[in-house]
Amino acid sequence: MDGFLPYLLIIIPALAAAVSTGTSILYATLGELVMERAGVLNLGVEGMMMVGCLASFLGCYHTGSPWFGLLCGGVAAMGMSAIHGAVCLFFQGSQVVSGLALTLFGVGVANYLGTPYIQQKVVGFASFNVPVLSSIPVLGPIFFQHDAMVYLSFFIPPLLWFLFMRTRYGLALRSTGENPEAVRAAGISPSAVRWSALMLGGFLVGMGGAYLALASMRMWVDNLVSGRGWIAVALVIFAFWRPGRAVFGVYLFTGVTAYLFRVQALGVGIPSSFLNMLPYLMTLAVLFASSLKGRGSGAPADLGNNLKPGS
Repeated sequence: MDGFLPYLLIIIPALAAAVSTGTSILYATLGELVMERAGVLNLGVEGMMMVGCLASFLGCYHTGSPWFGLLCGGVAAMGMSAIHGAVCLFFQGSQVVSGLALTLFGVGVANYLGTPYIQQKVVGFASFNVPVLSSIPVLGPIFFQHDAMVYLSFFIPPLLWFLFMRTRYGLALRSTGENPEAVRAAGISPSAVRWSALMLGGFLVGMGGAYLALASMRMWVDNLVSGRGWIAVALVIFAFWRPGRAVFGVYLFTGVTAYLFRVQALGVGIPSSFLNMLPYLMTLAVLFASSLKGRGSGAPADLGNNLKPGS
């Protein structure tokens, strides 16, 4: 039993790290989930996060306000999402090609415009303990000793669940992803619903990018997102397009990674190169496991299909 004690002692710090490091992926996953529930496949999450990341950094850098920076990041990613909407909803372009182009463009332009600010720091969001709750054994250190963006992320999944399942707009959004013609027959514009989903989802993705610049790093470096956008796209599939499962998937994903990094610190011979590739290996495993249940396991029936002209 004593031999397992060091490993037990790192579980709580690993879980706390999973919550903090998973926050950016969680925001991005929920944003992509909103768009896909409306039937829009957006593979540009990586680029949107990068642009949101840079915009939030610049907003905070020049004003000193992390909240203004967060707003800038969300709005910038919304703008990227609007480009995707224009290509797919207006010009009837391929959603896959548009998303890939958005990623390439977003990563490139963010790295280019961010070059003068490399290694520059911002105030950002500082961690603070939630009174009373942070003193709860086990749960306190895991959930209630973080920054404001982490605490805010706790409310987003239940709010999205309520939006999807308990509001008329949520019903229209889900129905647009399943059968846009039925939505149009009910007197609602599927195009307007998809546009709104792109804006809401884009803002959430931008918040994921903003977290990296304003809370996780609080400085600018190139390629700050580092593949988290692709991981978010995979986790939407793993979650079967449900917000609650998205939370579980994100924390499971980041928790395993954080635990193995801490086990390595104890002297266990895990190669660092393996740990560096672990997130992407787990992403492939997520996609493989999710594919075993097939497309009918939760994917919107009209996902990735453009609306008919006039919708």
